Amino acid sequence: MAQEIVTTQKEEVDRGNRNGEATRASVVYRPMTDIFETEDHVVLVTDMPGVGAGDVEVTLERRVLTLRGHVEPPAPEGYRQVYAEYGVGDFERVFTLSEDIDQDRISANQKDGVLTLELPKAASVKPKKITIKVA
Repeated sequence: MAQEIVTTQKEEVDRGNRNGEATRASVVYRPMTDIFETEDHVVLVTDMPGVGAGDVEVTLERRVLTLRGHVEPPAPEGYRQVYAEYGVGDFERVFTLSEDIDQDRISANQKDGVLTLELPKAASVKPKKITIKVA
């Protein structure tokens, strides 16, 4: 893999009372991510099952790309949960981008619980062919 992206390994984290206002602990999962590369782009494909279209947040601050997804616990209206095996929690994944990524042209799409980000490489790092002049 190219050096354009450095992943921050973050296993399942119990946030607990991180903000001082939480009433119960929630779990944050590190979503599985595949990284692909071409001469022009780096593509991230991140699995976020159960995350709705309006519940995804992608932020970029000082070359740190953060992906977050929120999942609502599946509870039928009017029922209370008496037993649970399905682990529900939010998703978070952090990547540090090199200066080789054109941060102004990053795009993101979500479909069927999969978040895909396209990170164009800066023109200065793309391979260039040098023409040889014959004297």
